[in-house]
Amino acid sequence: MIVIATRVLVFVATAYLVALALLFVFQDRFLFPAPQNLQPPAAGFEAVAITTSDGLELTVHWRAPQDGKPVVVWFHGNASSLAGSTYETQLLAEEGYGLLLASYRGYGGNPGNPSEDGFYRDGRAAMAFLQNQGVRQDRMIIAGSSIGSGTAVQMASEHSPIALMLVSPFTSLVDVAADALPVFPVRILMKHRFANAEKLPDLDMPILVLHGDADDVVPFEQGRALSQTNAAADFVAFPGAGHDLSSWREAQLAQVEWLAANEL
Repeated sequence: MIVIATRVLVFVATAYLVALALLFVFQDRFLFPAPQNLQPPAAGFEAVAITTSDGLELTVHWRAPQDGKPVVVWFHGNASSLAGSTYETQLLAEEGYGLLLASYRGYGGNPGNPSEDGFYRDGRAAMAFLQNQGVRQDRMIIAGSSIGSGTAVQMASEHSPIALMLVSPFTSLVDVAADALPVFPVRILMKHRFANAEKLPDLDMPILVLHGDADDVVPFEQGRALSQTNAAADFVAFPGAGHDLSSWREAQLAQVEWLAANEL
């Protein structure tokens, strides 16, 4: 019996170490599925090329503002795309807000390999495009959904927009992974952290956080906890909503109403 028990333990330990090694080596593939669906811009948008600081040319979709409205820079989630971003920002477009629908390296036919640092470079290229269009920081609103919240928070910390809107955000990507894989030491192994909760307290602008209480990807409590790190943040819960909250018309309406209430 001792021999059998020892063999079982060795097998379990070996399987665990193999799984751990696979998670570490292939973490980029797990964290960044990088959908490749590429669609032409919707009516009212144009496809434009932006260049990152490390020389990648990315495609984004641009819609100029109407009637002096601010411009919303939208950073989509992992499973979304530029086409999905168009749908997720439909009410903002109807209200006349300018929209820059950002994309990332390795996503939607763009060159390069995704990474946290790469996402920030892509975000900076998007912000530089707006500046080249003559859009001042005091006419910019930054928004992000899910993993896009990581780039949105970082860009808000660098560019001081007039508002920040986050849909289904996390406290950090490490927290999401630790919640999903509690048996592995992901806090030690993960290279990409997107530490939103460390950055949000330093932001000085109106902040809106939206989260569905049925989210099975990013726990609802992470969105609530993130909002509580900054006294300027408003938190809105959506009963029954999952991780696809950004596509809900109710969530889009909440964004439009919040912007109007803040006279933005």
